[in-house]
Amino acid sequence: MKTNKIRLNGKTVTIEGSATLGDLIQKKGLDPGTVVVEHNRAIIDTSELDRITPAPNDVIEILRFVGGG
Repeated sequence: MKTNKIRLNGKTVTIEGSATLGDLIQKKGLDPGTVVVEHNRAIIDTSELDRITPAPNDVIEILRFVGGG
């Protein structure tokens, strides 16, 4: 099984080579409708998350907005 090292939220992580951005979000237990994903400095539309497979050394940021008082 091929693996890739990427930067995810500032940390180097190893992922399975066929994992998509949608898979990463699901693995973290997040709802794709409540996050913003940045892939190599580009904001990714949620409809594209299952079509993009990170390559080695890609930089991914997953941001979740939390309301509060």
